[in-house]
Amino acid sequence: MTDAGSPSAPAPTVRTLVYSDDADTRAAVRLALGARPHPDLPEFAYLEVATEPAVIRAVDAGGLDLLILDGEAVPAGGLGIARQVKDEIYRCPPVLVLTGRPQDAWLATWSRADAALPHPIDPLRLAETVAGLVRARLGSVPANP
Repeated sequence: MTDAGSPSAPAPTVRTLVYSDDADTRAAVRLALGARPHPDLPEFAYLEVATEPAVIRAVDAGGLDLLILDGEAVPAGGLGIARQVKDEIYRCPPVLVLTGRPQDAWLATWSRADAALPHPIDPLRLAETVAGLVRARLGSVPANP
């Protein structure tokens, strides 16, 4: 039992990094996922970054639950960054890479990404894929609502 006067624990938030040099791509990801891509998930908070150094700083700082990296970003593509963080970060958050085309899925395997989706962004597939990654990460969220 909790005391009615005591503050309740804050609701969990899925801290999501979205990397792309293209502001439209970052906006498309945010728009597709929204504040909560599925009712059984906590709300999402987004950290948008446009450069590789910003990704590395954010991942090194910790506290992220999901990384969405644009494989088509320049000069540093999300596939190379995915491989780097998977190699260097202990308990790296799940990584979703956005590839240039479906045939680039083999590159996502090389990068050690947990999932890959091609451009253009399909909002339903993105939300479904992200929901699966987040459920696996959080572990306590039911897989089937």
